[in-house]
Amino acid sequence: TNCCFNSTQEVCLVPVLSFRTDVTASALFGFFSFLNLQVVNGMEIYSMKIDSKVTSRFAHNVITSRAVNRGNVSKEVFFDVELPKTAFITNFSMTIDGVTYPGTIKEKEAAKKQYEKAVSRGQTAGLVKASGRKTEKFTVSVNIKAASKVTFELSYEELLKRQFGKYEMFIKVKPKQLVKDFEIEVDIFEPQGITELEAEGTFITNELQNTIKKTFSGKKGHISFKPTLAQQRRCASCSESVLDGDFTVRYDVKRTTPDNLQIVNGYFVHFFAPTNLPKLSKNIIFVLDTSGSMSGREIEQTKEAMLKILDDIKEDDFFNFILFDSEISTWKETLIKATPENLDEARKFVRQISAQGLTNLHGGLMRGIDILNAAHEENLVPKRSASIIIMLTDGQPNVGVSNTQEIEKAVKKAIDGRYTLYNLGFGSGVDYGFLERMALENKGLARRIYPDSDTALQLQGFYDEVSNPMLIDVELNYPENEISDLTTNNFKHFYDGSEIVVAGRFVDSNQNHLCVDVRGEGVKQQYIFGEYIERLWAYLTIEQLLEKRITATGEEKENLTAQALALSLKYKFVTPLTSMVVTKPEENGNEERIADKPTEGIDIFTIVLPETSELLIDGDPHFIISVPQKKDAICFNINENPGMILNLINDPVTGITVNGELIGDKRPNSDAKIQNSYFGKLGIANKHLDVKLTVTPESITIENGDEKTGFTWLDSVTLQQAGLTLIINRKKNLVLSMGSGASFVVVLHQVWKKHPLHQDFLGLYTLKSDKLSEQTHGLLGQFFRPIDFTILEIHPGSDPKKPDATMIVKNNELTVTRGWQKDYRRDPTHGVDIPCWFVHDNGAGLIDGIHTDYIVSSLF
Repeated sequence: TNCCFNSTQEVCLVPVLSFRTDVTASALFGFFSFLNLQVVNGMEIYSMKIDSKVTSRFAHNVITSRAVNRGNVSKEVFFDVELPKTAFITNFSMTIDGVTYPGTIKEKEAAKKQYEKAVSRGQTAGLVKASGRKTEKFTVSVNIKAASKVTFELSYEELLKRQFGKYEMFIKVKPKQLVKDFEIEVDIFEPQGITELEAEGTFITNELQNTIKKTFSGKKGHISFKPTLAQQRRCASCSESVLDGDFTVRYDVKRTTPDNLQIVNGYFVHFFAPTNLPKLSKNIIFVLDTSGSMSGREIEQTKEAMLKILDDIKEDDFFNFILFDSEISTWKETLIKATPENLDEARKFVRQISAQGLTNLHGGLMRGIDILNAAHEENLVPKRSASIIIMLTDGQPNVGVSNTQEIEKAVKKAIDGRYTLYNLGFGSGVDYGFLERMALENKGLARRIYPDSDTALQLQGFYDEVSNPMLIDVELNYPENEISDLTTNNFKHFYDGSEIVVAGRFVDSNQNHLCVDVRGEGVKQQYIFGEYIERLWAYLTIEQLLEKRITATGEEKENLTAQALALSLKYKFVTPLTSMVVTKPEENGNEERIADKPTEGIDIFTIVLPETSELLIDGDPHFIISVPQKKDAICFNINENPGMILNLINDPVTGITVNGELIGDKRPNSDAKIQNSYFGKLGIANKHLDVKLTVTPESITIENGDEKTGFTWLDSVTLQQAGLTLIINRKKNLVLSMGSGASFVVVLHQVWKKHPLHQDFLGLYTLKSDKLSEQTHGLLGQFFRPIDFTILEIHPGSDPKKPDATMIVKNNELTVTRGWQKDYRRDPTHGVDIPCWFVHDNGAGLIDGIHTDYIVSSLF
């Protein structure tokens, strides 16, 4: 549906939009700078400042250093800064004794002619080189006369990307000497409002902790770090600086609605980051290079990463492994559901992987695509699911089809836009340009994996980025007659905690409203001042033109190059198409050097219990027993007053017990014999492990002997201790496994805090109940054993929509009613209606004994 935004109004005119997919949501912008001013023989750095201004995720950063030559002769001073590879330098200047030497941004060819003379003299002309995994190093040096001063100033800009729900600013600090005036200043302005802001440093001592000043309120946030000379000293009597490490700032913005649109001076930017969507299951193929070059440390690190990834795969996902060396081998012939049993088998498969032979990359990819195609054609996977291929290689194809252009063409034709391909290049022996082109052509990306001690963490970190797709085939459409120069507006996947950004230019620069066709909910819009939107649009446009250029050929590539070059020059960005010429004074005249942009390559749960029942308790409380062999369900309610504690599960063999305490409405109904009740507290214990877990709508407490650990529902936690595994999914649910492997899910139901009657309550769902013994009993536990029933004589009941019938169960003949109960596992807010046969009178005739037999005196 259409939603209209106006730059002077805060209300979306049509606030309701629709998503095309059934998907959940549960994201980290990178901004790195490494400052390292080397000192040679008497050069003193007396000032070093890093000033960052972030407006609507667009960062403008200025690094300024001032030094003085305290010696009696000329000295050389170096200025080094490491920048993120995604950043564009926009300005650089040196000021020596009041004379400024600016850098000018020109087309590469024009810049090349300007410094060829310096190169011919044997002088190094390059100023920017690849450095590290995510950074590029900018370096310039200059000779300074005795008693002279020099000021270096470097500016660069970057669109800050959201990952894992946070924006992060990472500054590497290493001045190598005490600095009289050292300061980091970060100012953040976010029209949506700032929800959290924090700062920390790996080098921060107790003394330095109080020097970090943090404030935020509404739309503005501020961080400052200004240590004195005394605070910088590693020890009281030494001159060594403690400033050596990482300084990190993290923040996020208020997200009461899924998107935010801002209009300034004829440009707009649209941020789209919906939250609380139901999660989308994924179908993932791992295509792994097991050729001889992967032997040793590389294959062991790959196996380590795969084993950790298997621990994170969700039970409603499908997966498979393809191995390629001289031959192609598969773990399974089809995609396999990620059941606990299948995951255990996959772990055994991964552990026995070895490396040998040549590299049939084409064969491995094509086999993976064939398996995905078959799974979709045979309806083995959900229609609404995300299909992903992750390919890892450390070399170049050298058997089978080895021509990279032929491989690109074949893979693109086979995928045909249906799946996303991610290529991971291990080490420096890969043809990274080939991997990147092939990934981009198939709506993915390439990533270089660095051989190091943390290789397994790099692989797992990449998987974490793409492991939670929330939406597929996302489109944001804008009126064609009103908008020109639109950045990319369609996306194959939207991942949990990330953000989609689209920017464009109005045909009429005075236009201050926009109607947008999006798949999402309407938002309040707020106005932001300044020229950031225009520069953000230019940054995004250049970045995407350069990306398209990688896979283009011929005239198309020439046109893309021309467009990107024109924008790079107009907005003064150092990109792969432009260079900055830096002129610096030398004894024999000024020397011109070049700053280029390096290019890469050059330097809630589904429970399936075979032969048993699926069990849950929620709401009134109502009990639902799913009977798979009948493809049906039985349900009943327990009507008891608040304060009563019911025994739900009791297994004397494993030592596991689960009890639940009832709560009622805020105001009791004086006319009712039985009040509305819900579970307000659950007690889950394992006496063999001496572990007790108390869960309320406010908190989760673990008692292990005399030790007690507490959490709230605002925490996101994964904890393993004393045979217990606890996962808290913030504000949603918790998953608990104990001892024998029996697992439970507790769902948090939150109601409007000002509701006159209702209050927050809990639901309990079982996982792996087959891990409990045959002696298990309790209101819920008795149904862990198979149950059979027969339905006879279906006839109209008192409600025309709910027929009655006769049920034969446990040698009892009961009158039951066809109805529905709510299952809140997938949708904690509204629930899903589950058809079932309802047994009246507190389950009389279905449960063993009567319901009051299950009342106990305490939670444990």
